[in-house]
Amino acid sequence: MDIKTIEQQIFTAANNAEFNNVAVEIFHFQYKNNQVYNQYVNYLGINPNRVDSVQKIPFLPIQFFKTHTVLSGCSIENCQECFTSSGTTGQNTSRHYVKDINIYYKSIEKGFVEFYGSPKNYTILALLPSYLERKGSSLIVMAQRLMKLSGQQEEGFFLYDFSALQQRINQEIASGKKVLLIGVTFALLDFAEQYPQHFGNNVIIMETGGMKGRKKEIIREEVHQILTKQLGVSAIHSEYGMTELLSQAYSNGRGLYRETSTIKIIIRDSTDPLATTPDTTAGCINVIDLANIHSCSFIETQDIGIRHNDGTFEVLGRNDHTDIRGCNLMYAG
Repeated sequence: MDIKTIEQQIFTAANNAEFNNVAVEIFHFQYKNNQVYNQYVNYLGINPNRVDSVQKIPFLPIQFFKTHTVLSGCSIENCQECFTSSGTTGQNTSRHYVKDINIYYKSIEKGFVEFYGSPKNYTILALLPSYLERKGSSLIVMAQRLMKLSGQQEEGFFLYDFSALQQRINQEIASGKKVLLIGVTFALLDFAEQYPQHFGNNVIIMETGGMKGRKKEIIREEVHQILTKQLGVSAIHSEYGMTELLSQAYSNGRGLYRETSTIKIIIRDSTDPLATTPDTTAGCINVIDLANIHSCSFIETQDIGIRHNDGTFEVLGRNDHTDIRGCNLMYAG
């Protein structure tokens, strides 16, 4: 199957079987055309000719995006964008080279529509100071795209002017528009503390995680409890995404996420990189992201999670010892 056909099928897979078939096709494409992934699969001793189902696909440790150029069938010179992760001084940051930014745009729109409906039904606002203050944030590109799709005319980004943000939200509510406010956790907490509101059903608050060293780390449940009380909303929504992905999962409350149609979450046994766990058993999160066709669609993250019987999944925290796992020998070398 040629790459253009696979690209089209990324966004037309209508059920689990079709998703799995596309994932297997992408595996074989990336094994042949991604030097880093090819070497890793070979290191694991996996015969690619025997990979005929999702269950047999190996996942690349996410750390490789910090140390290698992870590309499939193209070079850096052919890429339209490079997303980078945030990091403190002295830390290596991830670099996710994107050959075709339109694939990211399609993934953003398709996932959002599946979960929330048309962006035109919302005014999209963003409180993302730590992301706006650096280059290469995929979250900023995501917010910009949603703002464009919404058709809104005014700028939707805010730094630290909480008064202006409050006025803008109230202005949009008064005009009959529903507001979606996407915010980094520390900034939302500051806004909620300084400008307590009662937004009710007029505003969706979507937190993206991250204190970025600005505040003491507190558990998600406490963050959501503070925000719901101070902002007068019934639940706090969340987005599960990262620099190394081009697709997202969303939560409409309680930290319970659902995949959109281009992404699948697999919970892996924390002691065995090739074994999955049964539902309701915690393990490491593996991600299949079909939209990552030109980088790597099969990523072993540093997150710990659990799959619930109703199909939702929950992110429980980070695995701080991922760099010393046995399956990372090639990475360490």
